[in-house]
Amino acid sequence: MRIIADLQIHSRYSRACSQDLIPGNIALWADKKGIGVIGTGDITHPKWLAELKEALVESKPGLYQLKAKSSKAFFMLTAEVSSIYKQGEKVRRIHNMILAPNFAAVDKIISGLEKRGCNLKADGRPIIGVHCDELVRIVLDADPKCIIIPAHAWTPHFGLFGSLSGFDSIEEAFGDQAKNIFAIETGLSSDPKMNWQVSALDKYSLVSNSDAHSLRKIGREANVFEIPEDKLQYSSVIDRIKNKDPKSFLYTIEFFPEEGKYHLDGHADCKFSCLPEETRRLKGICPVCGKKLLAGVLSRIHDLSDRTNHVQQPAGAIPYKSVIPLEEVIAETYGTGIGKKVLGTYERMVAKHTEFEILLDLPKDEITKISDPMIAESIIRVREGKVKVEGGYDGIFGKIHIHPHTKKPKIPVLF
Repeated sequence: MRIIADLQIHSRYSRACSQDLIPGNIALWADKKGIGVIGTGDITHPKWLAELKEALVESKPGLYQLKAKSSKAFFMLTAEVSSIYKQGEKVRRIHNMILAPNFAAVDKIISGLEKRGCNLKADGRPIIGVHCDELVRIVLDADPKCIIIPAHAWTPHFGLFGSLSGFDSIEEAFGDQAKNIFAIETGLSSDPKMNWQVSALDKYSLVSNSDAHSLRKIGREANVFEIPEDKLQYSSVIDRIKNKDPKSFLYTIEFFPEEGKYHLDGHADCKFSCLPEETRRLKGICPVCGKKLLAGVLSRIHDLSDRTNHVQQPAGAIPYKSVIPLEEVIAETYGTGIGKKVLGTYERMVAKHTEFEILLDLPKDEITKISDPMIAESIIRVREGKVKVEGGYDGIFGKIHIHPHTKKPKIPVLF
């Protein structure tokens, strides 16, 4: 059975996140998307944890569902924490994911963090002064089945390898606890092929998650596993990430990385962006204002790479598929924003099939039956990678063009 898992989202208790992110709504949108396992996010926040304990019941070992049984989706207990501390004469700002097998483990993690003076009440993604290696110790002391995964590892501001405050290796960040790190999250601005340029990462699983701050962003990246229905549980998901076997960890679902808001180098205030080669020619200085350019993910991977960007898939690496969220596909097809008509079309389509069935599996003629020929053609073009991309930079999302040379028709009223 194919299981799609998005293990990194946030709740309404995280800064800059939608107030609609409550358990029932998250489960509803997981069903719409076709996500079988969804992270809870924010388990270290006391109010959110209380809501989860009230709303969820363990229905498979380590996986939870709504007590109301109104959704097929399973929840996994997850969090993201922001460690800010000084190491090696440099301030580090590193985000890490925590995955836990049960509420008892979560309670122990919270106790361990609070004993170290962490304020977990201020934000769903708390800022803590705990070094990466110490965080691993706290989490594994709570329960050895817990795992830590560096979140959006290449993001400039808060990634493990970020250009502003990151490290050059997992060992530098985690010290003697690096042995307990077996996966990294690639983030929206990179994809596996970019990561394959760094041979030191060959032994790690590359996972992808949405880091959603609103319901509609759930599933914009995800992981796809093959797990028999009677074997589905927390440990079977974790084992597939750890073992990195392409027979059971089938692929990851990716943004086109250019669409990520930190892909290129650039300076948002000056509306200037460039590739790493141009940044080096400019000596890292914005030609418009003379200030320092923000080095993006592409540039940082180039700094740490020991392979060319034409590298073939390394042996044992998990493949991936690049997608564009369905709402964006509909809007781009008709050259419009995501407004009432686009949302109406989206809802009518996902009433027939899940979003991932539409984006990944459904034949063109079947897509046409639930939409129209233009949308069907757009989805096939995305599957085939026939898109034009303008890279994002310095906090500005990139732009994807599915029909760059075609005049956009008006969006029809379907059904």
